[in-house]
Amino acid sequence: MGEQKKQMQIAAVVVTFNRLSYLQRLIPRLLDIQEVDAILIVDNASTDGTPQWLSALNNERVKVHLLEQNMGGAGGFHVGLEWSYSLGYELTWMMDDDGLPDLACLGTLLEYRNDFDFWGPAVLAEQNPEKLCFPVRVPRHATASRTLAELVEYSNSGSVEGVVIPFNGVLVKRSLVEKIGVPRAEFFIWGDDVEYLWRAARAGARVATVVDAHFLHPATDDLGAPMMFGKTTYNHSPSDLKHYCMARNNTVNLLEYRSILHVIGFWVKTAWFYTFVVPSMSRWKISVSAIWAGLRKNFTGHKRFLRG
Repeated sequence: MGEQKKQMQIAAVVVTFNRLSYLQRLIPRLLDIQEVDAILIVDNASTDGTPQWLSALNNERVKVHLLEQNMGGAGGFHVGLEWSYSLGYELTWMMDDDGLPDLACLGTLLEYRNDFDFWGPAVLAEQNPEKLCFPVRVPRHATASRTLAELVEYSNSGSVEGVVIPFNGVLVKRSLVEKIGVPRAEFFIWGDDVEYLWRAARAGARVATVVDAHFLHPATDDLGAPMMFGKTTYNHSPSDLKHYCMARNNTVNLLEYRSILHVIGFWVKTAWFYTFVVPSMSRWKISVSAIWAGLRKNFTGHKRFLRG
């Protein structure tokens, strides 16, 4: 029994930056989930009172790592997963600060612990939980699922294999971390989750979404903006920082894990979107700069968009 308990030790890793109100609802929720042995919070040098609030917490299950500078979500998960691994946890449950798992979410995921290596819940739009927060492209299906009902329809024995939304309540096994390492900190934001998923898949990891495990996340209208007469979509963001990182990191990922044809296709979509859908010369310039940085694997350019 002692060995079984050791194998099932679970750390929740939460990355936060200047979203104290979200953190103040997430941490109590995690404390109410009995399967969580420890809550490891990585704070990206927040300036909104988060460090002070965290220092006032008096719970032995909560541990805090205050970073000296903002390393973005990618840097936060790099530190957090490495931290969990160094402490010896067998499973790490990874999430941003603005998510909120159902009380039964982790327990439902654990029912599949012998089947998968990198698996997570259905990520639902907080404003309308019948819809998925992020469109899910199910393997061997032409159209993306946008509702929970559609995802359930595609499931088999309670899961959809081959797809997961990383870092939104996703579980990763220690054995997989041993094999592939941790997320790439230099990505800063955007694309680090996709890179880690594709790296895991390349290593033969068993990946899946468990449809009865639910994780709420605030929905945005930026992801999956329709283009080319509705035949495809583009991840447009009003934030220049997010767009720069997306364009750079997506170029890097496609070069590494797909092909030059996929890269060219992404460039064509970017040019089309900021010429015809949301015409913007400034976005053209940022896109070219980001793509060129991706080709050279230069991960410093995003710093000019950081405030402060």
